[in-house]
Order: sequence, then C-alpha cells, then structure tokens
Amino acid sequence: MIRRLLLMVWLAFALAAPARADDISAAARGVVRVVITASINGDEIGRGHGSGFAVAPNTIVTNAHVVELAQRFPSLVSIDVVPETGEEHYRGELIAFDVDRDLALIRFDGPPLPPLTLYGKPLPDGYPLVSLGYPGNIDEATYNSLAQLLMPTEPARSTGILSSHRSQRGLDTLEHTAQIARGNSGGPLLDNCGRVVGVNRAVTTAQEGDGSFVISLAENELITFLREKKQAFHAVDWPCTSMADALERDREMAAEKARLSEQQARDRQIEAQRAYDEALRQARADNAATRDNFMAGAAVALVFGALGAGGAGLLAMRGRKRPAIAAGAGGGILLIGAGLLFVLRPDFDPASVEQPAPGNGERAVQPSTGRFQCIVAPERSRITVSDGAPVPLTWGEDGCAGGKTQYVEKGDTWQRVIVPEAGQTVRLATYDPLEHSYVEDRYFLDAATMKQLREMQGDAKAQCTSDPAVRGELASRQSSLRSLLPPQPNERLVYSCRAADTKQ
Repeated sequence: MIRRLLLMVWLAFALAAPARADDISAAARGVVRVVITASINGDEIGRGHGSGFAVAPNTIVTNAHVVELAQRFPSLVSIDVVPETGEEHYRGELIAFDVDRDLALIRFDGPPLPPLTLYGKPLPDGYPLVSLGYPGNIDEATYNSLAQLLMPTEPARSTGILSSHRSQRGLDTLEHTAQIARGNSGGPLLDNCGRVVGVNRAVTTAQEGDGSFVISLAENELITFLREKKQAFHAVDWPCTSMADALERDREMAAEKARLSEQQARDRQIEAQRAYDEALRQARADNAATRDNFMAGAAVALVFGALGAGGAGLLAMRGRKRPAIAAGAGGGILLIGAGLLFVLRPDFDPASVEQPAPGNGERAVQPSTGRFQCIVAPERSRITVSDGAPVPLTWGEDGCAGGKTQYVEKGDTWQRVIVPEAGQTVRLATYDPLEHSYVEDRYFLDAATMKQLREMQGDAKAQCTSDPAVRGELASRQSSLRSLLPPQPNERLVYSCRAADTKQ
C-alpha cells in the first residue's frame, strides 16, 4: 500500500503539466478544423478547410460555404473533422445545409467532443470578444500536405470588441475586430466566458489603409437554424463574471453576514434586557400590590381586634361574662393576625426575577444527515455554461454521500474530487454539514489532463467505509488528484441546502 501511495505522489509531480482552466481554452476543446478533400479515383485534385465547433458531442456547426462542394458533389468530396487534441481525425457526414444563413451541420463518428454553450442575450457594443479557429495563412505557413492538415492542433485565438449589430440581407450579424483569416469561417465567436455569441463568416476588404472588420452571424440566427433542424443545443443567460469577482463578492457577503449576525446578537441582547426590565417592573408592581394588601389586612384586623377587646371589657363590666370571653378571644385572634400580617408582609428581592436568555434568532436547527435539496445561490457563484439546476443530496454519517460515495475530511467540511469515466469536466465537491452549504468547483480540462487524472484515480472505490486505513488511502489519493487541478476552477456553484421535506 505504501509503495502505491508513493507512486501516486510521484505521478502527481512527474506527470502534472500546468493545467489550464481558462474559459477560452475550455471552449477550444470543442473547436475543430473541417477539411474538405476532392478526389477522383483516389487521386486528390483539391483541398480546403474551414473551422467548426461542437453543439452536440458528435455534431459540428460550420459555415455552409465551407462544405458547399461536399453538398454539390458528395461522391467526389469528403469531409474530415480534426479535433484540437489526440492523434486522429474522423470522417464527417453533412446532415444539414442552409445556404441562406450560411450554416451547416456535420455528424462524425469518433470520441465525443465537449459541446460549446450558446449565450442567449444580446451583447452591448464595445463588449470584448474572442475568435477561435484555424486561419489558412497559419496552416499554409506550417503544413505542406493533407496528412499534416489532418493532424490535431489547437485553434488560434484572437481578441477584439463588438463594433455593431447590423442586419445584412435579412440576417442578424455582428461586426467586430477579433480578427480572422481564410480558414476561420465557421469557427465560434465567444464572450470572455467561452460562450458562443456568433459564427464567424467573413472579413471586410481593407482598401487604402482602411481597417478590416469581421462579420459573424449573430447567435439568434444560429439558434433559429438549430431549432429548424431539430438539433439539440445548450444555451444559458448567466452574466459573465470573473472568478476573482465571484470570490470577492462571496467574501463581501460572508463579511456582511457576519456583521448582520453580530447586529442581530446585539439586538437580541437589547431585547432580552428590555424583557428583563419589564419583568422587573412588573414584579415590583406585583410585590407592592401584595404588600399593600398585607398592610391593609393588618390594619383592618388591628381595628377589629381593638374593637373586640374594647367590647369584651364593656361586656365584662356589665356582668355578661360569657359574651365578654368570646369577644375578647375574637379580638385577641384579630390582633395576633394583624401582627402576623405586618410581620409577614413580603419584601421585594430583585434576584427572584429570572434574567431571560436572548433568543438565537435562527430557524429550527436542521438535521446534519438525511435528504437535502440544494438550491444554487447565483449571487455567490460563478456560473458560465452550467444550468444551475437544484442538486439533491443524501448525506450520511462520516462523509457518506448518497449511500455510496465517501468524502474525506477537510477541516469542518468534507471534500471529494469527482473524475468522470467519460467527459472532460472534473468536480471538486465540498459539503459543510454545519452551514448546510454545498459547493461544486468545476474544471473544464483538456484530454491530456483528464488522462492523467484517470490514471491517478486508478481503481479507487467510491463506496462509503469506516475503515481508517481505507479512508487514509482515499485521503492521500484525493490530495494527489487535487494537485493536478488548476489553481482556479472555471465555475464555482454555491448551493444552500435544506431538508428535502422542508417548505421553502
């Protein structure tokens, strides 16, 4: 076991490349070169290429003019899809073609690509943009043969700003300065969070020193095309914020929460003091009333006792012995009662008034285990391409989630690096059973880093366990996995969890 742990630690340092988690690199995972080759009897007679991007795991969007020859001469022209990483290219099939919108769909057989997400809101002029694709002038300077053109390579990126929205020939277009060249056609135009806001299409001609602009189809034209072709896609409208802004906002909210908690504690203390003062005042009033009643009773008993004693004397003088004895006894009893009432009159003791404890001002304490419904808090999160749907969570004793996944302790929280068997998104899940908060840091990684993580994870079992040795090995393995993750995630989704049967 020790040897295996040492091997994992060595792999963490020896194999770890500086993984990137920036949003544009994440989007580039789904950008491809689209190569068009014309041949007769096996002899190549011409080739060209453009760019495209995945809208579904095995479906690519590109410009119609990029694959026009394949549409016109399907028996003579082939389409190859070349992803950014790996060692293979894949034969594509044209499945949709719209000459008016200049858009087409290609389906290919091969490992699925991470689909890009569309951003569903219009952007203001001056907004920063990024173009991704495969400019022909770079390829011509780099490649000499079709074989080289079919080699996977990362797309080139360029940055600029949105210049204007314009309608051209009945189509909504964007004019911008994120420059492209021949070969970029069909590539995505992105916002800074890596969401598709347009499809690059053409470059204006620069004459007599004029600056050139890029014309892209607007995102709403792409959405209309995909819907008409019944092609599923993913779109969001979360605002694009940086991770630094999200973390700062979360710190500010935590500080504000602490300030409000302190203020509420002070308010509860003041309220408790007011309640005590009122209870003290009421106790004093009640004591004074009782004391007055005792004194009044003593006075009445004294008066009637004196009358009884006086009456007894008069009766005795008149020779009425028996009535005199009765009157004297009654008067004596009343005099004794008056004395007792005076002596026993209550004094006020402030210590008899209990100091009320300040209330905690909180909801009823939730159970630390059980079924929870976790709702995302957008104001505390950084969300770019996820839908932010509620997350059901079943939490058991000792970091057992869902009855099958063991988390490891990290301070007062529990953590787990979740590396999927397929796909390229790694999640670092953190649950705080005291605060009932669940946080998912999501990393959109390249295929090479995913391969390293899967090798590092090995055959680790996910099931829950109370065995200290197994949990210790899991903690070491999880630490090694975390060391391969970039310093910051692409997304941070912060959830607030409530018992599943609690009414919100």
